[in-house]
Amino acid sequence: MSGADPARIVAVIANWNGGAENLECIDSLLAQGLAPADVVFVDNGSSDGSLELVRARHPGLSFVCNRENLGFGEASNQGARLALERRAAAVYFANNDAVLEPGGLARLSAALFGPGRVGIIGPRVLYKEPAGRVWCAGGQLTWRLNLSTLLGHRQPDGERWRQRRAVDYVAGCALLARAEVLAEVGLFDARYFAYMEDVDLCLRARRAGWQVEILGEVAAFHTSAGATGGGYNPRRKYMMGVNSVWFLREHAGLGRWLSFVACDVLSLPFLWAGGLFVGRANAALAKAKGIGDGLRGRRVTAQSIAPGASRLWR
Repeated sequence: MSGADPARIVAVIANWNGGAENLECIDSLLAQGLAPADVVFVDNGSSDGSLELVRARHPGLSFVCNRENLGFGEASNQGARLALERRAAAVYFANNDAVLEPGGLARLSAALFGPGRVGIIGPRVLYKEPAGRVWCAGGQLTWRLNLSTLLGHRQPDGERWRQRRAVDYVAGCALLARAEVLAEVGLFDARYFAYMEDVDLCLRARRAGWQVEILGEVAAFHTSAGATGGGYNPRRKYMMGVNSVWFLREHAGLGRWLSFVACDVLSLPFLWAGGLFVGRANAALAKAKGIGDGLRGRRVTAQSIAPGASRLWR
């Protein structure tokens, strides 16, 4: 990006009721050598005291404070715009429950600005608990169940996941992007609110001729619970259902729509029936509701996923 400081990386943390986990994330970023002002903490109207806790512990950070929950995408974009205004060469997006290992940011940056046309890069991401398990080593678009899959998900960590490789997308919980990529293809599509915005960004970057890679020698550690509960829970599955439809509308032809219907939509009755025995029936219903709402042109909003907005979640 013309005029960018080639040594400057700005990190962006989007927070909504993230509690004390924010502090561990911030500490790990400052340990990378970032100046406090180059860590942008974007709060989405938290009510749990997490903003006040961070201000008290780290008053030198850059703060963006929203009155309401604008979603991960828009909150991250607010921080990215500030980074681009400051002529940063790259922006590191971090979930507030993700911790990057010491020295990891420098190694990611060296790979990002090394040979080739790498535009987006990320580390392999491990669960904090249980230790030694992979959360993801990048992602692959399948256009089938959930449209994509996290590579290495829940598998034991090992040499296989510590390689550098091209991937379809890097998870937004630990994603380093060149500023010029963000200037060229745009920021996260905030209309996704949460989930699929990272897949969409990486797909747009790849279609513009940029490489998207995982640098597996670097590790980040992720709680994978997050503000929406993580895992196979109704609120998350609802958002995935809505956003899958919008992603297909933006990027898919008829064949990929048919693949999604065959592998995902038609499986929902079986997932619901099986879920009756393991407490997941509401999650299957919530995904069906999300797909239906997406087809009706609805988007995920803070109001649509609020407690009590549906009888399927609290």
